[in-house]
Amino acid sequence: MSGRTPNQKAWWLVLPVVVLVAFNAVIPLMTVVNYSVQETFGDNQFFFEGVTWFEQILHSSRFHDALQRQLLFTAIILAIEIPLGVAIALAMPKRGAWASVCLVLMAMPLLIPWNVVGAMWNIFALPDIGLLGHSLNALGFDYNFTRQPFSAWSTLIAMDVWHWTSLVVLLAYAGLSSIPDAFYQAAKIDGASAWAVFRYIQLPKMKRVLMIAVLLRFMDSFMIYTEAIVLTGGGPGNATSLLSIDLVKIALGQFDLGPAAAMSLIYFLIILLLSWVFYAVMTRDEAH
Repeated sequence: MSGRTPNQKAWWLVLPVVVLVAFNAVIPLMTVVNYSVQETFGDNQFFFEGVTWFEQILHSSRFHDALQRQLLFTAIILAIEIPLGVAIALAMPKRGAWASVCLVLMAMPLLIPWNVVGAMWNIFALPDIGLLGHSLNALGFDYNFTRQPFSAWSTLIAMDVWHWTSLVVLLAYAGLSSIPDAFYQAAKIDGASAWAVFRYIQLPKMKRVLMIAVLLRFMDSFMIYTEAIVLTGGGPGNATSLLSIDLVKIALGQFDLGPAAAMSLIYFLIILLLSWVFYAVMTRDEAH
């Protein structure tokens, strides 16, 4: 064993990152925790409430309804975007100029700001003048996302699928591109079917990138706010009031800082717990 003293100077390079994370994450989190156990009536006067706000949120039917809508939205998004993204990645060319063209086209929706995406789809889906809304009504469908909950949900899901399926495609394509040609040559010699190639070669090689895709899309869809608030505003009524929208209504609309802080912590813990469950389920085979 070497008798040299380890050089600890590298920690100074990490220090700016630690300070930045503390400033952008830890300090705001402590502020939220502080608000979650207090009540304020203005004039910078605070009164300790303990866990009152947490009990109120957990027993609130409004919170339960928003959570159910959020879970339904996330489940639908994952059920559509993951298989669709993999299917598109499998259909894309692996080499040549067309491969570059497809990659650029897939990346374009991800470059559009979230508020612009919501505004685009809001105009696109207007029942009177929007291309999508006017076309659906002209074909005989009764479509009005500003008044009909089903239409609002359909439009919200279509918008998210259009915006974020590209992320799954790019990740799945990266996993497919890392598979050596020797695997395909061996499968061809053995006379393997296309389904067998996908099941035993492509899918196992994409497992890690698909795990990243599922986690990213779960967290993003569970925290969706900008696109949804611009498109539907949580309406009609409360039909599309997801957790994030309901949280903002409580915090800014009603200015109930205590309940809003408690709800945000519960929201954070739900995302953390479900993300851990997803990760544990997808990596349980690797532990053996």
